[in-house]
Amino acid sequence: MKERIYLDNSATTRVDERVLEAMLPCFRENFGNASSVHLYGQEARAAVENARGSVADLLGAESREIVFTSGGTESDNSALWGVFRAGDRSGNHFITTKIEHPAVLATCKALEALGAEVTYVPVDASGRVEPRAIEDAIRKTTLLISVMHANNETGVIQPIEEIGTIAGKHGVLFHTDAVQSVGKIPVQVHDLHADLLSMSAHKIHGPKGVGVLYIRKGVRIAPFMTGGSHERKRRAGTENVPAIAGLGAAARLAGDRLSEMQTRVSALRDRLEQAALRIPGTRVNGQAPRLPHISNLSFDGLEGEAAVIALDLEGIAISTGSACTSGSLEPSHVLIAMGLRPEVVQGSLRFSLCYHNTEEEVDRALRKLDAVVQRLRALSKGRYSLPN
Repeated sequence: MKERIYLDNSATTRVDERVLEAMLPCFRENFGNASSVHLYGQEARAAVENARGSVADLLGAESREIVFTSGGTESDNSALWGVFRAGDRSGNHFITTKIEHPAVLATCKALEALGAEVTYVPVDASGRVEPRAIEDAIRKTTLLISVMHANNETGVIQPIEEIGTIAGKHGVLFHTDAVQSVGKIPVQVHDLHADLLSMSAHKIHGPKGVGVLYIRKGVRIAPFMTGGSHERKRRAGTENVPAIAGLGAAARLAGDRLSEMQTRVSALRDRLEQAALRIPGTRVNGQAPRLPHISNLSFDGLEGEAAVIALDLEGIAISTGSACTSGSLEPSHVLIAMGLRPEVVQGSLRFSLCYHNTEEEVDRALRKLDAVVQRLRALSKGRYSLPN
């Protein structure tokens, strides 16, 4: 068995041992229903509220502004559907970008089917949206602007502070999908001027199946999940106490590791890119300000999916883009929106690191990458040619 190297941390992360330790008592001793009034329930409720405070601290929010969900997708859906169905604002117009996660784009399409109007703002060649383009798209009927904080395929960071300021100036609600940015760079809801913000535990070494929707105090949205009065009547359903406790622990660890992400992990990303760029016909996609752990690289004359499979056989786990579209025959909508040629998009690979990764792992992965690229190019010789 080859010693495997995991470089797909934007898809998901390994659960930290300290996160697991925080979760285990909620399976064994504190297993009560957090809505029950007896001691078992009170202990479970304490675990939930402790986690809520930890997430609030990470985001610079108040505890009561934190709503636990099943993950980033539900949080995104809840934000958009919740505003649409709230009924306390006139209008039916949404603004988003062409590079959003499918959890936002697919929801926008569903809203359009019910009569909403959506403007999909383009991005420039670097993958960034121009704040002025967002402002120009605002109408009297605009309900919500939804722009991701950082892209999951390229890591490019959007000018969220400016966009949030624009939204506030026009009295429009502002949502940002911060699933990829939380725990990688400082994310403070007031600095971003966000009314709504989505995050997910499994991107920050927490468990799958739990996330957060931050709802600024005073913002009213219709609940996406209906039933009981859980989460201050904002999200019905018995709380997933073990996962929520794990999210709380992951949030605390993420806050402690922000400086390491900015220094050591960023240096690993740069080391990877510098070596990869020595392979002829290689380019970095999205060189605007980026998250410290993501590198999206294109290789001329390469079939991206074939490279992912070949590297996996060598013990290296990477991806061609979003895990949510894995298996799709469609090219990356993000790279297409950036204006990249189809053959460049086809030869793109995403590497995403975390604090577990080492220089030795990066160097070993690069040696395997070089060999795989050369081998696959040789197999496809005649179909592609490298630029002079």
